[in-house]
Amino acid sequence: MSEMTSPLRIRAETSAADPHSMRFVLDRDVQVGSLATFRDAVAGRGAPLAEALFAIAGVKMVDVAGAVVAVVKTDDMAWADLKGPIANALRSAIAQSSAPLGQGAGTLGHTRSDAEIRLAVQDVLDRQANPAIASHGGHVSVTDVRDGVVSMLMSGGCQGCASSAATLRGGVESMIRAAVPEVSGIIDVTDHDAGVTPYYSAGPTDEQQPKRPLLYRPVPPDAIMRENDQFLISPDYLAPRLGMDAEALRAGLRSGEVVSQSETGTGEDAGKTRLIIRSSHRVWAAEIASDGAAHEIPAPRAAAKAAVAGNVLRDRVRAHLATLSAADVPLTYGNLARALGLYAPGSIARVTQALEATMVEDAESGAPFLASLVVSKVGQGHAAKGFFQRARALGRGPSFGEDDPAYYHREFTGAVAMLTART
Repeated sequence: MSEMTSPLRIRAETSAADPHSMRFVLDRDVQVGSLATFRDAVAGRGAPLAEALFAIAGVKMVDVAGAVVAVVKTDDMAWADLKGPIANALRSAIAQSSAPLGQGAGTLGHTRSDAEIRLAVQDVLDRQANPAIASHGGHVSVTDVRDGVVSMLMSGGCQGCASSAATLRGGVESMIRAAVPEVSGIIDVTDHDAGVTPYYSAGPTDEQQPKRPLLYRPVPPDAIMRENDQFLISPDYLAPRLGMDAEALRAGLRSGEVVSQSETGTGEDAGKTRLIIRSSHRVWAAEIASDGAAHEIPAPRAAAKAAVAGNVLRDRVRAHLATLSAADVPLTYGNLARALGLYAPGSIARVTQALEATMVEDAESGAPFLASLVVSKVGQGHAAKGFFQRARALGRGPSFGEDDPAYYHREFTGAVAMLTART
């Protein structure tokens, strides 16, 4: 039996690059200093944790590195049905065995050669990242590994794409580091200036603009409906494309955080309509033909630049919060707006949007949510409803069996500790 008696805390994190992959982050190593990969139930024989997980219908592959358990599910199962059983299996296997990964587990650290790391990273890309990236017309491959530093090349729709850096940092990099802990650094060696940008140019005179962008993905017929002269988009379809859940999307549309725009084609594009939906940090666009067929397309440059401009306030918010001490928090949304010199109507809504944008960055880096330092009213002791909605949309909501107040207290405590460490 394991000597650890404290309850095992588990946080589930979704993968931006692969909807069939999820990371379960524990508060301690599964097996101290160990890693293991189980590609199927046969490979998991003799490892109590793998046997427990593969006994759950829908578990396809398991990868363990220290305190991170990455699980790949089958296409026909939903995470809503799997997260609870997986968490229970993890707790049970770790509590009942001193070697849950079996005797064949590897050791964390720089145990693999550069050649072995290259093979392992490319395997992760081919299994988890590239199938999703291919839907955008792109591909990522390893070109070199030296002293654990991986050089990666992005091609196809990723080359020249304005969001490629975020894709590499937010999705692919975290996926690689979880599966191959020997990686000490990742470098993007792509010549993005040489790629054909998948974004439309602002004017019609750009002769280099391709007739059809690399991203030209069909939209399901029932996702966009037309009523009179207006197009209605299913929140369940649109929300994840803006990094939200459906409820947060509806709230964003009401508050003005999410804005929409439509353009009618002229000349050779007559009869077409382009829809552009922008949140505080993402843009989604679609082109609808005269017959009603719709395709996702790259966001126009102007909309992409507007999203970037919205991040300026995000950076100001982050910089201000980082200067505070533990005695200064929590502070209210109104106090934060005034500290930033924002007094005009709608300032609190702008600050709220900027705080939620910092949550996207913190989720990507695994840091505590700085946004937890800001509350509706200090006496209530926790953030507004939007904080919890965004946390869940980012895969960082309450752990299994944890309510919102307890989760908020955990995030707040972590953020305060981070402030204290900086001072």
